[in-house]
Amino acid sequence: MLRGNEPDRGTWSLPGGRVEPGEQSIDAVVREMFEETGLHVEVLRRLAQVERPHPEGGVYVIDDFEVTHRGGTLAAGDDAMDARWFTEADVSVEPMTPGLVEHLRTWGVLTSS
Repeated sequence: MLRGNEPDRGTWSLPGGRVEPGEQSIDAVVREMFEETGLHVEVLRRLAQVERPHPEGGVYVIDDFEVTHRGGTLAAGDDAMDARWFTEADVSVEPMTPGLVEHLRTWGVLTSS
């Protein structure tokens, strides 16, 4: 999704958001994916946890998951300016959030250098 808000407004990133009180992280992934992309997904596995600085101090702790598409139509929602599918070639030419490409390579999601 193309980020519509700071941090990193105008760069492509993975959909995501906060876990609501009492919500399991896997349920939050499914909910956030639908809210931000219109896609129904199934969580396959947790890939990793990363930390990003919060613009006002502190740190975001982000759990990233691998999902599979189970339905719905891709569309930008919530705070996204756009949503689209990417090939590995697209990732190397589009503006991505800092560190995202390196993380995807480390996790084995992207295979090209």
